[in-house]
Amino acid sequence: MSLSETDAAHGEPRPQATPGPLGGDPALIGVPTFVVGSIALGLTLVGYLPAEAAGAPVAIILAATALGQLIAAFRAAALGQSAVAAIFGVFTGSWLSYAVLVLGLIHGWFGTTADTATRTQALFLISWLATVVLLTVSTLRLPAAFTVLFALIDRAPALVLLATPNGSDTLRAAGGYAVFAFVTVGFYLFLHVTSLAKGGRGLPLGRPAVGG
Repeated sequence: MSLSETDAAHGEPRPQATPGPLGGDPALIGVPTFVVGSIALGLTLVGYLPAEAAGAPVAIILAATALGQLIAAFRAAALGQSAVAAIFGVFTGSWLSYAVLVLGLIHGWFGTTADTATRTQALFLISWLATVVLLTVSTLRLPAAFTVLFALIDRAPALVLLATPNGSDTLRAAGGYAVFAFVTVGFYLFLHVTSLAKGGRGLPLGRPAVGG
């Protein structure tokens, strides 16, 4: 998702530049690993698994998504793509902390009661929702597809946060469907970066909301 692979002024994709000594686009690792963890999370939220199996997606989230985001962040930093490295780095923290939250609540690591467990989940959701909203604002000068992606990501924790105090299955499921919505955009962006990696022009990403 490097701006070096798009026309920053108009949001139009252009052919990928010849790779330098390090080569490669970090998004080729970062996007699909983000998508696979999101699918697992979305299926959990919509009730594909019973409530007592809340830890089921952690295997994918911890070993694939968080690790993939970390690799992509280091890759982007090595290539001098600071903004991309920051985004993947933040999502590394998000997925890792989600895994720790779920495992901690299941195994009683935090010494929480039933009431404080709910507040612990809310604390997690509020903290990350605020952070992702900040990232969303930072994408306004990027092609529109990135802003749409982050706006949809915002909706998922917001809906789950609303569901948390009263355990609303309806709102929780709505959060899951919001996850599937941003997964769809993730698919599109992955097709874009793979096209660029193969020397194509990529897919239309839309004009930036600011400065377009």
